[in-house]
Amino acid sequence: MNTLSALSTNKRAWGLLFVSALCLEVTALYFQHAADLRPCIMCIYQRTAVFGVMFAAMPAMLVNNLITRLIGYIGWGISAIWGLLIAIEHVDIQTAANPFFATCEFVPNFPSWAPLHEWLPNIFGATGDCGDINWSFFDMSMPQWMIVIFAVYTTIWVVILLSRLLVKRSL
Repeated sequence: MNTLSALSTNKRAWGLLFVSALCLEVTALYFQHAADLRPCIMCIYQRTAVFGVMFAAMPAMLVNNLITRLIGYIGWGISAIWGLLIAIEHVDIQTAANPFFATCEFVPNFPSWAPLHEWLPNIFGATGDCGDINWSFFDMSMPQWMIVIFAVYTTIWVVILLSRLLVKRSL
């Protein structure tokens, strides 16, 4: 338990979290721009959640102290859980019995003070349809893989957080 708890005080562990999310973002941009797979609204929301994990890791990766770790835990947890819920909803849309009733928005619902789809349309612009399955690997669609990825992020977050709390409590 002490080993797991100590991971959160290690800058390299936070760096690994950052790099894993960065790799996912680079992969998403490759699929969008090189493989010409158009992202839908749900894809953009999942991409935003991955950015959330990435940016949550940054403070503790750069300056690892109680405050930066707390920021990291909060951002990582919110982003991982939110991404998981969005990915599950996306799979529900793709596997709906009647696709006419399973639709998604046309324009991302970002806050008015941060219209990411207008500022960075090559990253946050949605041009695809949520119900389309244009890519699969081992018979799983991209949103199904994102469920796995966000479930892993969430599980690691819970394990690290619980180990940290249990070690603090036993001291």
